[in-house]
Amino acid sequence: MFALIDCNNFYASCERVFQPQYEGKAVVILSNNDGCVIARSNEAKALGIPMGAPAFKFRNKFKKHNIKVFSSNYPLYGDMSHRVMKILETYTPNIEIYSIDEAFLKFEGFDYFDLRTTGLKMRKQVMRWTGIPISVGLAPSKALAKIANKIAKKFDERTQGVYCIDSDKKRLKALKWTPVEDIWGVGRQHAKRLQAIGVTTALDFVNLPDEWVKKQMSILGLRLKRDLEGVPCTQLEEVTPAKKSIAVTRSFKDILTIYSNLEERITTYTLLGAEKLRKQKSCATALHVFVRSNPFDPNAAQYRNGCTLTLPHATDSNFVLNRYALMGLRSIFKPGIEYKKAGVILLGLKPSASRQITLFEQDTSKHTALMQTIDKIHRRYGPHRMKLASQDLKQTWKMKQEHLSNRFTTEIYEIIRVK
Repeated sequence: MFALIDCNNFYASCERVFQPQYEGKAVVILSNNDGCVIARSNEAKALGIPMGAPAFKFRNKFKKHNIKVFSSNYPLYGDMSHRVMKILETYTPNIEIYSIDEAFLKFEGFDYFDLRTTGLKMRKQVMRWTGIPISVGLAPSKALAKIANKIAKKFDERTQGVYCIDSDKKRLKALKWTPVEDIWGVGRQHAKRLQAIGVTTALDFVNLPDEWVKKQMSILGLRLKRDLEGVPCTQLEEVTPAKKSIAVTRSFKDILTIYSNLEERITTYTLLGAEKLRKQKSCATALHVFVRSNPFDPNAAQYRNGCTLTLPHATDSNFVLNRYALMGLRSIFKPGIEYKKAGVILLGLKPSASRQITLFEQDTSKHTALMQTIDKIHRRYGPHRMKLASQDLKQTWKMKQEHLSNRFTTEIYEIIRVK
């Protein structure tokens, strides 16, 4: 049996743990630079606040309905997620952390256990130890566990937050209840294609011929169909120690129009990415640079562009990566545009230990020792202590976070004080 554990309204729940006065009240969390809504409590959803809503457009509605607004506090959310996952690991060693607020568990050798009771115990323990409410869905496959979790969350009072699909009757009932567009793994285009032939529920999808599913949705679609039939074809994914790409993208606090300001931002983003690259002991073989204007300003000239550059060799050097990032920026910069966002994505990552160089390659081995020294200084004295000349030496760029709560669990000076 598989279990999908999902933290309910996770970002909002993290804020409520340390500020319980907002329990039962509408809460929204904003993205970087307080741009748009990325998380909502059930109360905010009921008031019609859509996901991705631009904060400046809904400012009056927030005020009218007394909706509490928070800036995203990722140090807090990341630490609370880690605490929840550590509790879940005590129930079974077979765990796949699917996202910051979701995890799959596989229960092998639990044939004589009442897994619903285990789910209720898990829910109670996570709530008692962290204050985070969770929903638990149990089923013979990962795709069915996703559906079981939705049922547990939708009918929380009836299920007590835990639902187990442990019979064929429950499976068929759950499939009939689930719209085809809500099936885990069915994207927007596949949903449209399925709806066009009269497939509106997961049960309709399961009743399709195997040949059609394989032809239209490839072998992955056929595996999904097997999963929904109760035959587990999708197993837990092994934890990969390194990311396949590293992206550093930000919306600017203010509009930028001058090239030198954009150059400073791209350099900073590249160095942040390079530091992450070295932390996971990887090198990049290519990078992508992009810029864009403000899509929410109808009066501004709209522009977005990007370019991908192949590096001469796999590297984690600040100097090499920044040189090519600025080359990319020069090729896509357009005067007269009001820029609102930019980013750098490091691609084609390889382990540093297996990096190969050619006979005609510029030797950057001296950079390695220097990069290690810079990283050591930043770990000891804090970030942004050493910069390149193209960065602003006097200014530390900060995100717009007007509604930021304390980092209650990761910063000693921001912990709760009892008076």
